[in-house]
Amino acid sequence: MDVVAVTINPKTARRMIPERGFFAVCVIVFATSTAVTIWWSALMPAMDGMPMPGGWSMSMAWMRMPGQGWPGAAATFLGMWAAMMVAMMLPSLVAMLQPYRQSIGMTDRSPLGRLTALVGGGYFLVWILFGIVVYALGVALAAMEMSQPMLARAVPIAVGVVVLISGALQLTAWKTRSLACYRAASECGRRVPPDARSAWRHGMRLGLHCGHCCSNLTAILLAIGVMDLHAMGLVAAAVTVERLEGVGERAARTTGVLIIGSGSFLIARAVGLG
Repeated sequence: MDVVAVTINPKTARRMIPERGFFAVCVIVFATSTAVTIWWSALMPAMDGMPMPGGWSMSMAWMRMPGQGWPGAAATFLGMWAAMMVAMMLPSLVAMLQPYRQSIGMTDRSPLGRLTALVGGGYFLVWILFGIVVYALGVALAAMEMSQPMLARAVPIAVGVVVLISGALQLTAWKTRSLACYRAASECGRRVPPDARSAWRHGMRLGLHCGHCCSNLTAILLAIGVMDLHAMGLVAAAVTVERLEGVGERAARTTGVLIIGSGSFLIARAVGLG
């Protein structure tokens, strides 16, 4: 029997271990954030939402717990938001980090690991800042809905409209351009200098492009329920699939058609036709 000798480039062999470590860390972070998100979501049904005119219940995410001040309530929401965003966005972020890590080409694991962590930190900082805006708007809107019954009765229809519009945006040139800009931002990682400041700025740039690209899908999550596990899972899957090379645009259009159907059903149900 002939034995075929396989020669592995020493540099390639040295880089295989850091990549295995990188993926292992990503799996651990993803599993932890997912577990925290599921645990937090499981607590929400135990906290009965406030019944509102129109036959729906307002999420306790916009409320203060007994004895809790607004700073504490905001910190609780941001902790929940951060865990949820890590669980939802990490799968697509891993693909965005690959060009950056390949461009650095370091054999020393520590600098590569620190720079990768800085990119991830900058990326999720953008989402946390977005969460601050979301919380402020959510609290303000909740206060308006509680004080104006007419506005509260319109919420079920408004949710359907938001879902419908978000689905329609999936079929537009805006979505195609957004996906292209997202991929271009990811490829820019190949030209980022290997220093801490550049890594942090690159992560924030990725976060901004990512937020812009999936803003319509995020709106669906906020409309349906910020801690709804089913909505989170579907949005996370849609965000990840539409960013796959070669099939992203087709996946975005398919998702858009399905979302339009869901939005139409929600509107019909809200007006008593479903």
